[in-house]
Amino acid sequence: MPFWKRLGFAFVFVVPALMPAAAWLGTRSGRPDLMAWFPLFFLFVLLPLADYAVGHDPRNPAAADVAALEQDRWFRLLTLLAVPVQYATLAWSLQHWAQAPFSLAGSIGWLASLGVVGGVLAINVAHELIHKDTRLERAAGGLLLASVGYHGFKVEHVRGHHVHVSTPEDASSARFGQSLWHFLPRALLRNTANGWRLEAARLARLGKPWWHWRNELLGWTLLWLALAAAAWAWLGNAGLVAFLVQGVVAACALEIINYIEHYGLERVRLANGRYERTTHLHSWNSDYALTNLLLFHLQRHSDHHETPRRRYQSLLHHADSPQLPGGYASMFVLALFPPLWFRAVHPRLHAWRARIASGG
Repeated sequence: MPFWKRLGFAFVFVVPALMPAAAWLGTRSGRPDLMAWFPLFFLFVLLPLADYAVGHDPRNPAAADVAALEQDRWFRLLTLLAVPVQYATLAWSLQHWAQAPFSLAGSIGWLASLGVVGGVLAINVAHELIHKDTRLERAAGGLLLASVGYHGFKVEHVRGHHVHVSTPEDASSARFGQSLWHFLPRALLRNTANGWRLEAARLARLGKPWWHWRNELLGWTLLWLALAAAAWAWLGNAGLVAFLVQGVVAACALEIINYIEHYGLERVRLANGRYERTTHLHSWNSDYALTNLLLFHLQRHSDHHETPRRRYQSLLHHADSPQLPGGYASMFVLALFPPLWFRAVHPRLHAWRARIASGG
């Protein structure tokens, strides 16, 4: 792997730095309400522009290098470092919000920014960690998810989404023609409920009730409640509301990415009633270099679904997977406006389906 790319994965830590940067810009400019929106401007305007300027990175690691890459501790360190950085960013940002002279518009901008930062730093990094074999990494993933209150993802994503992806049974796979605004509330509610259902089913197979102490979602819920209580004790009712709001925004950001990753893709149902095996043809990909660094190769999502335990640094780009016209940052904005999303994605989806059907 080139040195620039190895080092470039640390780019993710620019995202939490956007919060103090926004505070500094607000103080310097005397316009804290406007600058509260700066992290969103950076992530959804400046980043897409830079993404298109930097361009593509379709290169894959050499097969001979994969084993060494998988064992390289640098890449694991980056993901584990996200835990203290997320908690520090969350605490600092909540305190600043309570003390800054924000209007309602500024408060909305600040909490929306904090939630999107949590979506990138907490949920995206947790997504990498919860698939790993070590207890430390899986626990770190749970800690990140609890910080935004979407800890059901730890169970539902691995045991639900990866089993049912690109089928009607999966709440995280958007159907063709389904708008984001129809998809989003259903995904949030169904995935939360499904996480608890899956954990209760696991315990039932062990002959234990859902409220047994071995229900890991109970433990993560207790941690989330403790964090909420700490926010309330420290900053009052406003602190509690802010803590809850940033979590809801982070969860919404995740489900918007899910919408982008699997929109309109379907696994074929076989004669025996089962669905075909998940392959790299059942997720949208993007090979834009900058957002792939920022998101730990999340945009190589097809390979992740084909080989879920492969570490992010070793994920492959598949040219025959359906390809998005931009990185996730630009696609995130496009998805907010369904007519624009359909206009951009449907021609690519139809062309890809025709190519696959023809064996091309």
